[in-house]
Amino acid sequence: MPQDSTIAEALPRELAEQRFARLYREHGREILGYALRRCPDPEDAADAVAETFLAAWRRLPDVPLGEEGRLWLYGAARLVVANLRRGERRRNRLTEQLRAELRDQLPVQVAEDPTGILEALKALDESDRELLMLVGWEELTPAQAAHVLAITPLATRSRLHRARRRLRAQLAAGEESGPRETELEAEEAGR
Repeated sequence: MPQDSTIAEALPRELAEQRFARLYREHGREILGYALRRCPDPEDAADAVAETFLAAWRRLPDVPLGEEGRLWLYGAARLVVANLRRGERRRNRLTEQLRAELRDQLPVQVAEDPTGILEALKALDESDRELLMLVGWEELTPAQAAHVLAITPLATRSRLHRARRRLRAQLAAGEESGPRETELEAEEAGR
């Protein structure tokens, strides 16, 4: 039986929310199962379900009642999964294209690390490593790094001081690195 869309559009929000909640309660697990069987990653399946029900909410007057509503949801889920697959293929193509461009532009041979700084950086936790790399390699000021990390400049300077101290300790533990240690100390004193 066709539904009069003008009546459905005039439904108060509360009735629309009740109808949507019922639709989700009755068919959410089925749509999740559908998505899980078609998506390689459970997170992608969850995204597909969320997008399917978002479409249902936006087009609630168009969603038929009863069994036809379930079929409408399957159709919407099918389109969402197809969009996810297209997006994944597009990302893969772009990744391969970027990989090829980088292969042509970057040197094939990895640079030697006579100072041991790369190994010392790897031994630090992610937050220390990121801060040191922003200041050292990206040549950002502590205030600029603070902006990137969404923390205050004062917190950045304090964290940078502690990160440099931990880096020096890693370098000292790895091997004798006198000149590098002195350079780090000089850089820190110059701030």
